[in-house]
This record gives sequence, C-alpha cells and structure tokens, in this order.
Amino acid sequence: MADIAQRFTQNPILSPKDLVPSYEGLEIACLLNPGVFRFENKIWLLIRVAERPQQKDGVISFPILKDNGIEIIEIKESDPNLIASDPRVINYKGVDYLTTLSHLRLFCSEDGLNFYEPSDYPLLQGEGSDETFGIEDCRVALIEKTYYLTFTAVSEHGVGVGMRTTKNWKSFEKHGMIIPPHNKDCAIFEEKISGKFYALHRPSSVGLGGNYIWLGESLDGIHWGNHKCILKTRKNKWDSERVGAGAAPIKTDKGWLEIYHGANAENQYCLGTFLMDLYNPSKVLAQTDEPIMKPTEDYELNGFFGQVVFTNGHIINGDELTIYYGASDEFVCGAQFSIQEILSKLIYNITE
Repeated sequence: MADIAQRFTQNPILSPKDLVPSYEGLEIACLLNPGVFRFENKIWLLIRVAERPQQKDGVISFPILKDNGIEIIEIKESDPNLIASDPRVINYKGVDYLTTLSHLRLFCSEDGLNFYEPSDYPLLQGEGSDETFGIEDCRVALIEKTYYLTFTAVSEHGVGVGMRTTKNWKSFEKHGMIIPPHNKDCAIFEEKISGKFYALHRPSSVGLGGNYIWLGESLDGIHWGNHKCILKTRKNKWDSERVGAGAAPIKTDKGWLEIYHGANAENQYCLGTFLMDLYNPSKVLAQTDEPIMKPTEDYELNGFFGQVVFTNGHIINGDELTIYYGASDEFVCGAQFSIQEILSKLIYNITE
C-alpha cells in the first residue's frame, strides 16, 4: 500500500533553530512528537523540546535535573566504561542516561500551520525523583472540560507514565506516576465507555513477551486496572519490533480508529492504524497491513535519529484528519489524511 499522507508543503513547520533554549549554556538538539489540542479557538502543540550542552570534541556531556537545578555530566569518549553507540541513550559504568533532557513547551496557531510561542503560558519540566531525566512525548485528551496530559517520565528508576491535569493551561494538578516502569505511549480515550475511562499504553519487555499495545480501564482516570494486551508486533512486517499508540482514538461509525506507530529491527518508524469495537475496545476488529505513512522526505530520513515519523497528536475536522508528527527525532511537521480513506485500507478478521 502506498503512503497516503498529504504532507504540508511548508514542512518542517518548526525546527530547533526556531526556539530559544530554556537555560543558559544549553542548546536545543531536537523537537519531537507534540501533543495536540484545541483551546480558546486556537490549535495548540505541546512540543517535546530536547536540550543538551554544546558538545566538545572528545567529550560527551548531558544534563540531568536536580533539586537545585540542572547538573551537567561530562564523560570522555575514550573512557572504557562508556557505551555511546546510540545518539539518544548512553551507558556509563552500567547505568543508562539520556543524551538530552526534555521538557514540554506550548505553541499555538490560528490557522494550524503558523505556530508561535505565547509568553504567558508556562513550560512543563520534570519534577521529583521519577522525572530527573525529563518528561517526553505528551498525549492530551479533553474529557468533560478537563485536559488529561499523559507523558513519559524518565529517570534512573526507569521509564513510566506520568500524568498532570489542567483546565486553563496555567495551573496544573500533578498525579505522579500512574503506570510504573517500564511503560510509555499512553493515550486516553476522549469519551467514557459505559461509565469508564479507557487508555492505550505500551509496557516494554526485553525478554518474554514483547513491545505490545495494551488497554487499561479506570473509574477516575487516574487509577488503572483490568489491563489487556490487544495488539502485538508482526513478524517480518514493518511493525515487527515494537508498536505503540499515537493520540486518543478517533470515534467513527465503524469503531474506535487508532493511529499507531510501529518499528522494525532497523529502527524505521512508520504509522499504521487499527480499529476497536465501539462498546468493547478490547476487541480489535481490523488493522492495516502496510503503513499509511512512512519516512520518505529528507527531513524524515535525516536528522537526530533518522527514518522516523512518529505522532502523538491530531486535529479532526469532519473527514479531514490533520496529524502533527515528529520527523527524524528533530523536526515538527504536519500531514493530512481522509478518515474514510484510512478506514477503507483496514483489513478485517485479522489474526496474529
């Protein structure tokens, strides 16, 4: 199946050079994977901004959060205790660290294309011992006039799902780690089903099992249980290595439509879709066999970590679906789809 995305001709719509670092002495290395929502008649992006110190020859340096601010750690590249084969993560003396520190920053737009950073809204950064390596990849769900922010909280304790809620984007209630490590890619449905909240999430397994999409239930949107594995990786396909949810599922007359990411063993990230039953979302009705979007443009193929298209957010206008996505772990871009065209690509009665 051909890539059916209609990319913005203006892509990338935001690049690291368009932003000012949050701290003196840091540089912005990447913009990634924005959460997306409507608020006060504008379209908003909650962008993951990844920063690091300016790199020196022969040295790898990276920031971590401390109670009194940011600490910069420097390690010589020649150090035999250093493993630095991945630009995103290093291992030093058996401990993993991120090469960048991420926070979340708000941008808004009247037309969905030209975004600017308003001066009177706060940036969101890690707080406490479970977020010392930063917060990442936020999904935003609006439920009964409250915005639920689910994000990846990263520290030496592991990678888990944190949550904050807000009604006005200026004051936030913190709910801590709602799903403990190792877990990420948490997207809450924007409508209750039979009085319950539902959310997709992705436990990570390095041994038995795999990186699969699960479904959880909640009575209050904070405490989650009755988890069920609903979508697995597929051997020898584009999503053979890991799968994870994008943004909140889209309600259609056919079922709940979810845009998800999948990666293969070569770490190429593409987007596909699956369909869940309207009344029992643990039942997957259909799935696309091939990606609806894959990295093809230069800004998707080449960047901080190339061969990546990755979304956590979209806007719906009738049949038009506009996704905002991270490209090559460096740029923020946009693309449009027809929901009906996506539905037409689904294959029903899928088997594992």
